Amino acid sequence: MAASRGNNTNPARIPALGLRVLVFIMVSIVLMYLDHRQTHLDGIRKGIGAAVYPLQVAVDAPVRLWEWLGESTTSRNELELELGRLQAERLLTNARLQRLTALEAENARLRALLDARETVRDEVRVAEIMAVDANPYEHNLVIDVGSRNGVYDGQAIVDADGVVGQVIRTGVVTAQAVLISDADHALPVEVNRNGLRTIAVGTGEIDRLDLPFLPNNADIRAGDLLVTSGLGGAFPAGYPVAVVDSVTRIPQEPFADVTATPSAALDQVREVMLIWSAPPVTEPDTETDSETEESAE
Repeated sequence: MAASRGNNTNPARIPALGLRVLVFIMVSIVLMYLDHRQTHLDGIRKGIGAAVYPLQVAVDAPVRLWEWLGESTTSRNELELELGRLQAERLLTNARLQRLTALEAENARLRALLDARETVRDEVRVAEIMAVDANPYEHNLVIDVGSRNGVYDGQAIVDADGVVGQVIRTGVVTAQAVLISDADHALPVEVNRNGLRTIAVGTGEIDRLDLPFLPNNADIRAGDLLVTSGLGGAFPAGYPVAVVDSVTRIPQEPFADVTATPSAALDQVREVMLIWSAPPVTEPDTETDSETEESAE
């Protein structure tokens, strides 16, 4: 009886299920037709869309956040790379600009030396300063020419503005020179205005010379140009040395207090000119002369 009861139930449910499926299909077809041909379902669709929108936003939010983070990271990395490239280009441009500025200054100095060389009647040679003495009490420098270039001790050194110093020690390829501002250096000068002769003495200060041997009644005043007098033979006559900047006449004192500023910028000079106005007299080679006489006999 149980078996027959079960068999009677199942066949009844199958037609009912099939009927429901058929009804659903027909309703779906009708709804699709109405949606396609009419606008009756637009309101329903909008309502369902409005109800589902918050859920859609919540589902899309993590994806959009991840994409935004990825784009932000990529943009930051690209910006950092671009910033590094621009900084490198700026440094390179600044280095090139500084180099061009240095070359322009060097070109101006060389042009000034060439112009001065054309106005000098004596034989000259341009030399470059290789080193400057670090001792603050000795104003010495080293130039890149020596005895093989004909340089000799005591030779005068000038630049485009005036006298710089003179050679004190000659090597084969280099030479050491002392500046006129050195405390142990002195050179004979004269006032260009009236020919008054005196001695300019270094003070140990790069921008000041003293004229300690001028009497109180000497005809000298601020602004007078001092030039080499040519006495002593070391410095040719007529080269600018300094400009008088102060004259103090002290009563009851035999000498006036006179100071001058060197015409040459001694702390900025880079290239100088050596002057051959009176080359040193070399002793004749006796061995060579004797050999010449013997060969002549």
